[in-house]
Amino acid sequence: MAKLNLDKQEAEFLDKAINQWETEGLINTDTAQNLRSTYDIKQFDWRRLAQYSFWIALACGLIAVASLVINDAIITFLQKLYNTPDIVISILAAAFAVWFYYYGQKQKRTHPGRLFSNEATIFTGVLFTAISIAYLGKALDNGSGHISLLFLISVAVYGILAMKFSSKLIWAFALISLGSWFGTETGYQTRWSDYFLGMNYPLRFVIFGAVLTAAGLFLEKTKRLPEFNTLTYVIGLFYLFISLWLLSIFGNFGDLEDWFKVKQLTLFYWGIISAATALAFMLYGLRKKDAIAREFGITFLLINIYTRYFEYLWDITDKAIFFGILAVSFWLIGRKAEKIWNIRV
Repeated sequence: MAKLNLDKQEAEFLDKAINQWETEGLINTDTAQNLRSTYDIKQFDWRRLAQYSFWIALACGLIAVASLVINDAIITFLQKLYNTPDIVISILAAAFAVWFYYYGQKQKRTHPGRLFSNEATIFTGVLFTAISIAYLGKALDNGSGHISLLFLISVAVYGILAMKFSSKLIWAFALISLGSWFGTETGYQTRWSDYFLGMNYPLRFVIFGAVLTAAGLFLEKTKRLPEFNTLTYVIGLFYLFISLWLLSIFGNFGDLEDWFKVKQLTLFYWGIISAATALAFMLYGLRKKDAIAREFGITFLLINIYTRYFEYLWDITDKAIFFGILAVSFWLIGRKAEKIWNIRV
């Protein structure tokens, strides 16, 4: 009998139902095991992809709308508000944020099916929260330039709001603010020099991403913060792999002028480290059936391979041959992915 190929959320729902039936004695252990063996989790979580795609689309949409409305009339209006005290703007922005959070939560309860519009409302509250904290910082600024404290306040505010409303979107902004705090704090401690303890920014964020990834794994294994443990794991991996990729390009150079003086080939060992890390996560994901680790590993292994391809062969390969090889390689990858997907659907 062919197995059902379910999304992770669907499989978790069935697991809970079967466990409940087994606990209540409605089915015996053998029947429960037989039921569990009739379905598998899809190897690629399309629902998560749709969720992340919506976040990106929402951000891009807000940028597009902002580009449309920032015209001469709006600019003139903003100029009139220039003399408004920073603390007043902070309080007004906070009031708007509270209203959007309240309205968003109310809509979630009354119209749970309106996922996109509800998330958009919460996101608007997040933006007003950021504005409120920024202007609060301006109002309290003593000239020290210690802006990382504002990001630290944002982490606390977003973290509390995320747990209060069980909002993954707000939790994501808490983790983004945490990364912003880490970057600005290390910069402030070195008076914005190129290095912190001998590390440039990408290398610092490799460590930060590794720590956040470990925290996500710890939360998953200990079943703490169940609403946010997977998201913490994903964002930690994102920090880690993006930083490793940048490190493979720029090395541990903090100044672009110094980087331009060396040949890219001399930085090959950073590329090896980045690719080896991606390969390790891919193998870990395959062995532990961790789809997130596997997908990050495969994705960034390919990104590393193509990055090295551009770095080392762009100047010495005829462009027709160069792009011809790219076309064939992507076609082969696409065909292989298509076959794997058709088998597992």
